[in-house]
Amino acid sequence: MDMTPDILFKALADPTRLRCLMLIAAEREVCVCEFTHALDMSQPKISRHLAYLREAGIVQDRRQGQWVYYRLHPALPAWARAVLRETRKGLAGAAGFDADREALACMADRPGVGCC
Repeated sequence: MDMTPDILFKALADPTRLRCLMLIAAEREVCVCEFTHALDMSQPKISRHLAYLREAGIVQDRRQGQWVYYRLHPALPAWARAVLRETRKGLAGAAGFDADREALACMADRPGVGCC
């Protein structure tokens, strides 16, 4: 799928998808269990939004054992990466987005360290 501005901005318009993308932009790769912990949402809700982002060509997933990790799609155009980078910069210090990263940083048993 060719990335177009309307596809990217429609994805960013949803608060849950925006929060997921900002975590990915900050952390480079995030496991589904990390999203559920950081955003304090159910796994089905997170998975539904991640599926939308994957189908739109914005993120790519990889499986490692029982974990599913998400990162920005390597074929994401430079302009789209720039939009995400600038959005992340613009949201620095915004309470909700900083709280997501803080919750993730405090998560016990993050993947790679133990189980979640």
